[in-house]
Amino acid sequence: MKKLFAEFFGTYWLVFGGCGSALFAAGIPDLGIGFAGVALAFGLTVLTMAYAIGHISGGHFNPAVSIGLWAGGRFEAKDLISYIIAQCAGAVTAAATLFFILSGKAGFAIDNTKAGAFASNGYGAFSPDGYSMLSAFTAEFILTMFFLLIILGATDKFANGKFAGVAIGLALTLIHLISIPITNTSVNPARSTSQALFVQGEPLMQLWLFWLAPVLGALVAGFVYKNLLQNNEAE
Repeated sequence: MKKLFAEFFGTYWLVFGGCGSALFAAGIPDLGIGFAGVALAFGLTVLTMAYAIGHISGGHFNPAVSIGLWAGGRFEAKDLISYIIAQCAGAVTAAATLFFILSGKAGFAIDNTKAGAFASNGYGAFSPDGYSMLSAFTAEFILTMFFLLIILGATDKFANGKFAGVAIGLALTLIHLISIPITNTSVNPARSTSQALFVQGEPLMQLWLFWLAPVLGALVAGFVYKNLLQNNEAE
């Protein structure tokens, strides 16, 4: 249960900090933190939680990460479902908190006809810069694959584990710098689900892509690292 609570709180912090920065701080006239600030916020959530509670649960905070670690032989299949449930619960609870805070602002309403509403992900008309479904799928697949390769490499027993959290946090920052204009950046099905549930409409209908592409990317990364990159000489 401690591991599941760690995943719950870690994913909560990721969504609250990352999506919260987009909702509260990115759009303030003349003072907004912009895309770079939001990207950094997502990276910082993972970095801080990796060191705070990563030693308890492994610090996944993302269903795709759990699946990728399983594919790479670093995580047991019997724990997959419970981890994913805890991650999604943490994400949805964070989204509910964000909604509650935002509802205290006069005139607040979620317009689910606009791209990025309530920090949701999307493609086509719901992509921040109008990218197609194929472009969105490709970006989410590639970025999640490299995210998992970085995680698997940084946490390898032959790597310097003290800096793994820094590498992973900076990787997520870079991923957001690349893809916020494309999909508003997912690479995390729990993060996408939490926002889509509150937005409803077309963003919820497009949620399938933000599960399928990250999961496939994570699976490929896990198998590639395990079979092509991992050093097994000392095993």
